[in-house]
Amino acid sequence: MEYLAERACIRAGGGVRDVGRALELLAQGVYRVIVGTAAFSPSGLNTPFLEELARAVGPERVTLALDSKAGRIVVKGWQEATRYTALDMVARLEPFCSSFLCTYVDKEGMMQGTDLEWFKSLRAATGHEVIAAGGITTLSDIKALTAMNIHCAIGMSIYTGRLNLADLRGLNQVMAR
Repeated sequence: MEYLAERACIRAGGGVRDVGRALELLAQGVYRVIVGTAAFSPSGLNTPFLEELARAVGPERVTLALDSKAGRIVVKGWQEATRYTALDMVARLEPFCSSFLCTYVDKEGMMQGTDLEWFKSLRAATGHEVIAAGGITTLSDIKALTAMNIHCAIGMSIYTGRLNLADLRGLNQVMAR
């Protein structure tokens, strides 16, 4: 992790279930820690954990994952649905983080495009940074999300060659102007 963090701005997560793990990642040079499952409890928000995390690392160093499937936030590796939608929770979660990683699980890895309207509604619901993931397949998807001031996490479309790095680099240069 330290090798990568020296060379790039990294958000890291997966299994961040306690403040100690978040602090370890930050000590390794991670820009922000990503927390998903631990932000929720069977009865709702895991407010004691979120408060402790925000106190220990600062909300500016936390990205909360709002992975959604069939309209509901899913946790535990996308295996368990909560009763909440991302739109239900985003305002309540803002005090504990500076950004949201919102994965549209219904289209993750399927190369079928994403739900731009869902991301548009999330953008309207928060002033925090929003990072979109799940089904982002074309340069048109990326341009539309970027126009909404939403960052993109792209995977399968790069792995399969549907998007190539030269085109993405060119788009970044144009958008940076």
